[in-house]
Amino acid sequence: MGTLVPVLLCWTLLLGSTAPQDNQGRSYSLTFRYTGLSRPTEGSPRFQATAHLNDQPFFHYDSKGRKAEPLGPWSQVEGMEDWKKESQLQEAREEIFMVTLNDIIDYYKDRGEDAGSHTFQGMFGCELQNNTLSGAFWRYGYDGQDFIEFNKELPAWVPLDPAAVNTKQKWEAEAVYPQRAKAYLEEECPSMLRRYLKHGGSLLDRKDPPLVLFTSHVNPEKTILKCLVYAFYPEEITLSWTRGSEAQEWDSLGDVLPSGDGTYQTLAMAEVPTQHTVPYLCHVEHSSLAQPLTVALNKAKKPQG
Repeated sequence: MGTLVPVLLCWTLLLGSTAPQDNQGRSYSLTFRYTGLSRPTEGSPRFQATAHLNDQPFFHYDSKGRKAEPLGPWSQVEGMEDWKKESQLQEAREEIFMVTLNDIIDYYKDRGEDAGSHTFQGMFGCELQNNTLSGAFWRYGYDGQDFIEFNKELPAWVPLDPAAVNTKQKWEAEAVYPQRAKAYLEEECPSMLRRYLKHGGSLLDRKDPPLVLFTSHVNPEKTILKCLVYAFYPEEITLSWTRGSEAQEWDSLGDVLPSGDGTYQTLAMAEVPTQHTVPYLCHVEHSSLAQPLTVALNKAKKPQG
């Protein structure tokens, strides 16, 4: 059974370290997410990897394209990464990751369990607060259940599934392995995060003001009000509405969802009697705005930040 960690550690060592960036008072995180499928559906990759800076996916790799590529606005950041080298390393990581998945499947197959479609997932990363490490994690899941995780205080891998006992024994057969994993979480990952922030931190610190469209759909008995808010960043936002001067409650307040371009969107709805004639207003509060934005029904408005 191959091990995933040596490839990860080699990757970060190749990147090298950089001088810290002054990000006092801010929290930043770097997270990698992997997914491997034993029997992918037609058109789906068997392996894919995505890296996130805070809530922003900044590069993606999968087994179909075999190419690590920056996403969205990150493609405009110069010097962020050597993407050719990153593609080669992700390809090596894919091979080892899938060997691990197959070994887990073999473990359960030997015990008479179904060798159908299975999923293996990995997630690891670190967080900086005031440019100092404030958190780190490294864990794996199999078919939606916890499989194994690294405890950097021991340091050791902690099995959370019967098959993970074998995984732990094989990984820790290399005497230096737990110490290297600990070094990755406490030193290499923060160093990499500082490097990325040096080149692209402004994308995480930006504030994009929301666009708002407050509309209605009228039928004889009721009017459905919709307040669509989009193109904003960061994602924290508050929506409210009033009828005249009286505050009202939304019947439906949707989740804040990524728009695919590095910004967010959300939708709130309410039903009111069609005969109401008092004006309706949608109010939006966001960190990009000097004061709450108010939009009248059936009017679109672009705010001044």
